[in-house]
Amino acid sequence: MPYFRSLGVNVPVVLCANKSDLSPAGTSTAQIVTDEMLPVMAEFKEIDSCIRTSAREHHNINEVFFLCQKAVTHPIAPIYDSKESNLKPAAMQALKRVFYLCDKDRDGLLNDKEIHDFQFRCFDKQLSEADLTNIKRSILNRMFAEKGRHETIWIILRKFQYSDSLSLKDTFLHPKFDVPAFASAELSPSGYRFFVDLFLLHDQDNDGGLNDTELAALFAPTPGLPSSWVDSAFPSCAVRNEAGYITLQGWLAQWSMTTFEEPKTALEYLAYLGYESPDGKGTTSALKVTKARKRRNRLARVERNVFLCYVLGAPHSGKSTLLNAFLNRPFSSTYHPTIKPQTAVNSVELQGGKQCYLILEELGELEPAILENQAKLDACDLLCYAYDSSDPDSFGHILELRQKYPALDVLPSVYTALKADQDRAVQRTETQPDAHCEALKMAKPMHVSVNWTSINDFFVHLAECATYPAQAFPKSEEEPVDRTALYIALGATICAGVAFAWVWKRNVMGSNG
Repeated sequence: MPYFRSLGVNVPVVLCANKSDLSPAGTSTAQIVTDEMLPVMAEFKEIDSCIRTSAREHHNINEVFFLCQKAVTHPIAPIYDSKESNLKPAAMQALKRVFYLCDKDRDGLLNDKEIHDFQFRCFDKQLSEADLTNIKRSILNRMFAEKGRHETIWIILRKFQYSDSLSLKDTFLHPKFDVPAFASAELSPSGYRFFVDLFLLHDQDNDGGLNDTELAALFAPTPGLPSSWVDSAFPSCAVRNEAGYITLQGWLAQWSMTTFEEPKTALEYLAYLGYESPDGKGTTSALKVTKARKRRNRLARVERNVFLCYVLGAPHSGKSTLLNAFLNRPFSSTYHPTIKPQTAVNSVELQGGKQCYLILEELGELEPAILENQAKLDACDLLCYAYDSSDPDSFGHILELRQKYPALDVLPSVYTALKADQDRAVQRTETQPDAHCEALKMAKPMHVSVNWTSINDFFVHLAECATYPAQAFPKSEEEPVDRTALYIALGATICAGVAFAWVWKRNVMGSNG
């Protein structure tokens, strides 16, 4: 054993006392184990197990090879520290997550039903009441390892998708999920249901929001908040209650945005948080792929429920205040320049009652880099050109943008005059905003103010333009005339004429006869 150690060999060892049939009469197995085997196992912790065998009498022959196989398939070294006589930290962390996911009501205890469900999931068989009584004090603890039952722990961990390195399997965290060009990913009904249930389960004080403690408990089985959430200063990018806690509306909007922008992150966290597919297809059943978006200036509706809108405009034009109004935040006159991109996501109810999610993004100092990135423009559903109607130098920035980035011309867009509650100023540009839009054969800028209650109508307008992008394009071509009614009327006239001719001919022939 010291020689193996000197070579750096780190593999499990089975200690086999062979020729047990030649042991002196009266020597018991227990005595051999105590006097000979245990001292060696105590000195060399890499020894996984010990057994007495006899090749002549075929005693424990199958058993010794079973132990060798088990030492490889269910190694004790990664999960149990023999020197400390305790589970290793990584194993304890994994088992804590297993316990968390099995504790469906999140009360910190496994009730009888939860234990029964755990037993069936891991071992594919029901638990008798007698077994339940015996196991209540020992489930998921180090007794399994201390008694040589570490294979039981491995069965549990592998049922919960852990690899031999005690990390979740990569195929479980990152299943194959492709989003074709010009399509997008969204949560499916079962995905939304999972996140609704998750929110309600962790809102322990029933105040309609998740406070810091409740969020920490919810994300306990994960590495923490997704990095994109941290970058967007979650939860400030979504709807919060008066105490500043994320609401269910904001929670669903946040996950809708994450799925739209980073479907792989959404799948990863669905795995961490314990999503169970109702049809056994894994975490991908919580997502769906939308129909690929074709030419945007056609009359067809875009078949998706999550839309991305870039809000473009000069500094001080009111873009950040517009995003805050979208999240129902109170108005603040304090100006804070936007350095990093700022995002606001919320649900919008369209005419007819259909609900969608709209992502408004102010680009900040990354505006040039984003507007030069074709992939970023392809992901964008709508542009919102915003200017301060009370600032005579505000609209010129929009004209400069359109001249500098010709690729913007192929995107549906909406013009809006912000701060409409203040005195309107004549813009210091050759063409005034209304005339500019008329020249493009587009709708004139909408005059809005975050202090007006009608501001919500503007967000509905944005969502509808994203849903039906043809209405946000220049009307440079004559709209095709719908001749359906004409064709129907013409067809009816022809049919009537044929019928009349047949009847007339029949009558004439009858009179001649």
